[in-house]
Amino acid sequence: MATSRSASWKESKALFGTVSGRGLLSAVISVFAVLLGLPGLVGGRAEDWFGLDSQAPGAWVLIVALAIWGGAASVRKTQSRSWSKVLAIGATAGLAYGLVMAAVTWGLGSLIEAEADLRHWLVQLTPDAVSLLTLGRAALPAAAVMGFSLVVASVAGALLTFASNRYAWREGLSGWFQGSREKLVDLPAVRSLAENRRARATLLIVGLVILLAAPVFLGRYWNNILGTVGIYVMLGLGLNVVVGMAGLLDLGYAAFFAIGGYTVALLTAPEPYGLMLDFWIVLPIGIVLAAVAGVLLGIPVLRMRGDYLAIVTLGFGEIIRLLLKSDALTPYTGGPQGVLAVGGPSILGYALTSQEAFLYFIILGIVLVALVTSRLRSSRVGRAWMAMREDEDVAEAMGIHTLKYKLLAFAVGAAFAGLGGVIYASRNRYAGPEDFNLLVSVNVLCLVIIGGMGSIPGVVMGAIVLKGLPEVLRELDDYRMLAFGALLIVMMILRPEGLWPSKRVRMELSGASEQPKVPKGSPEGRS
Repeated sequence: MATSRSASWKESKALFGTVSGRGLLSAVISVFAVLLGLPGLVGGRAEDWFGLDSQAPGAWVLIVALAIWGGAASVRKTQSRSWSKVLAIGATAGLAYGLVMAAVTWGLGSLIEAEADLRHWLVQLTPDAVSLLTLGRAALPAAAVMGFSLVVASVAGALLTFASNRYAWREGLSGWFQGSREKLVDLPAVRSLAENRRARATLLIVGLVILLAAPVFLGRYWNNILGTVGIYVMLGLGLNVVVGMAGLLDLGYAAFFAIGGYTVALLTAPEPYGLMLDFWIVLPIGIVLAAVAGVLLGIPVLRMRGDYLAIVTLGFGEIIRLLLKSDALTPYTGGPQGVLAVGGPSILGYALTSQEAFLYFIILGIVLVALVTSRLRSSRVGRAWMAMREDEDVAEAMGIHTLKYKLLAFAVGAAFAGLGGVIYASRNRYAGPEDFNLLVSVNVLCLVIIGGMGSIPGVVMGAIVLKGLPEVLRELDDYRMLAFGALLIVMMILRPEGLWPSKRVRMELSGASEQPKVPKGSPEGRS
């Protein structure tokens, strides 16, 4: 009996640790968000979009949502089967979260009441930001309201999750969506469109007409945003060859982007060399030089893998940027101030200087890069890359010349980056070393991972999410790196295959998830 009581005590202790851990995790995220001023940002956007009278409802949505998540996550983790136990779990998680947030609310409210200027330490903690937490009340009552609200929200999240699991709401909703999709596919119009080649061609032509007409009506601002997204789509497609297909982690991808940009800048600008060559002559030169640089980088790292390869490529990218920025090379590269008055393309004497014209040029570049990537992926070269990505040793044992295909992957990816660099510098009529820093490589790698490695539509989706949305929501610019980190963590946990994965990746993951589970009591389970 004593042994049973001890085991029960250990089980309860472990359960309490798990549940309170979820609440404390919510508290850490919430405190971090408060210190960065995110509740005020969310509250301001909600006030503008929904016509609210105050920022407080929007600010509290973020905090309360974390409480609901904490209660729901606790129930899923513990897999409780009784209402009373679920109620206790939700209350425990909410209490852990609520006590921390109540203490923070009381502390910040008391300091504001004492007329302390918190902006000396954290610029986002203004009196208005703190009043969003306290709701204009005194510190102690505000802390009580905060703690009680979070406990209630956590309990609600726990109960809703338990009810969803018990009554199969999630399965029912998933089945409804699946049935709706099947009904939509079975519609006569949709089926005839899928089976009729002429109808598909007509739909494609209509889509192309809309795409080509869009820059004329969008205006300069939106054309500028779409142009930036398009350049990153080209960069993403190039890095997708290196990382997504060949499995080579390259953190110095911005170096090839810089080589393309500086090639067109130095050969078309009046300074420092005064060559002022035609853009169409320089365009293939920039692509070829970037591809050659990719091969030169690939030669010394042929035997490297994983983290070692990432570190070497990172160093290569930083070396290129520092050389372009150095005072010693200023007479040759323009130094820190870069190169001005970069030449642009012209067709039949018409200079493509407007944002609308450049957007057409960028769309053409995306189409060409996407076609080349698609053909490579379905070719013998693409299959060799994917075999290397899965297991390089096995691929080499099968007769694949891995060294040759590695160099080819670096060359192709670098060539696409060079094309993007040429267009980028021509569009901005400027090329500077800070335009090709490490953050560019991080941005491109993030959009490939988030969109879906090996997927062309995934790269487009990733570029829209990571480059398009921050340009539309300019207030989030200060939180870009935070958003990158949070988005990557969420994607790796909830959707590791990306927003739009390739068919191969989707089939691999679905096959892994459908493997039968081995019972613990069987010989296979014991082994």
